[in-house]
Amino acid sequence: MIQSPLNYTGGKFKLLPQILPHFPKDIDVFVDLFCGGCNVGINVDANTVIYNDLNEHLLYLYNTFKNLDKEATFEWIYQIIDKYELSLVSKNGYDYYDCESSKGLGDYNREHFLKLRDDFNAIQNEDYYYYVMLYVIIVYAFNNQIRFNSKGEFNLPVGKRDFNKKMADKLSAFIDRIQTQNCIFTCKDFREFDISQLDGNDFVYVDPPYLITCATYNEQGGWSEETERDLLAFLDTLSEKNIRFAISNVLRSKGKENHILIEWLNKHSDKYRAIPLNYSYSNSNYQTKDKVSVSEEVLIVNY
Repeated sequence: MIQSPLNYTGGKFKLLPQILPHFPKDIDVFVDLFCGGCNVGINVDANTVIYNDLNEHLLYLYNTFKNLDKEATFEWIYQIIDKYELSLVSKNGYDYYDCESSKGLGDYNREHFLKLRDDFNAIQNEDYYYYVMLYVIIVYAFNNQIRFNSKGEFNLPVGKRDFNKKMADKLSAFIDRIQTQNCIFTCKDFREFDISQLDGNDFVYVDPPYLITCATYNEQGGWSEETERDLLAFLDTLSEKNIRFAISNVLRSKGKENHILIEWLNKHSDKYRAIPLNYSYSNSNYQTKDKVSVSEEVLIVNY
């Protein structure tokens, strides 16, 4: 299994052993409609993969990994780390930076990271080097997350870790795979996605924001009940055209219930089926006080 080089919210890497066996074995075009960290699309066997996401920075970053020579990518990463005097524990150890593993590297990296972030936000020309800079910022940012403000500026604070061997290995394997994969990147709202070219040999995987969870993408009404209904109508259209799909979602979580999804599933019980997945997010968010409640995670398919 190839793991995404990005720690993307809602990533499906840990669920892949349960999800992938349910996918069809004969896929011509695979559409990763909300590709996020690309954990699913990068591990699917298909003739063509279409990665789609609304975050254009994400897609340009993947495009950089696909088209830029791998050695050049790593050379630039280490150049940027060196230029901004960011930590590199794999080379120098923690003592060199007067830091401890348990506390992390934030105290040392903070000022260096803010200088890198400021320089990055001032760049006008978004070329390959710009996106390698973005990757380095993500690596050194809080929880390796990606966040831009309304002005288009990257605005996360410094994190605790640096470009360690595990991250380097993940990036190397991801680049190797994406450079040999026949794939394209599109940046469209799912309602705008053109399905007219798809047919029964193709497959659409849908991993949308979950309506009943409290992830950052649901803040400020990012995913509403109306959007949920629009997505389910989109899936119905796929089915009418005999295009296979699978959607990841949760039916119930921490006392909440996605009644829209459940009603839709019940209405189409003759066509769609929900495959229960055994996975708890209880250890994935240190801010969650309730470690007991397990999300009722499902994979819903129309085949």
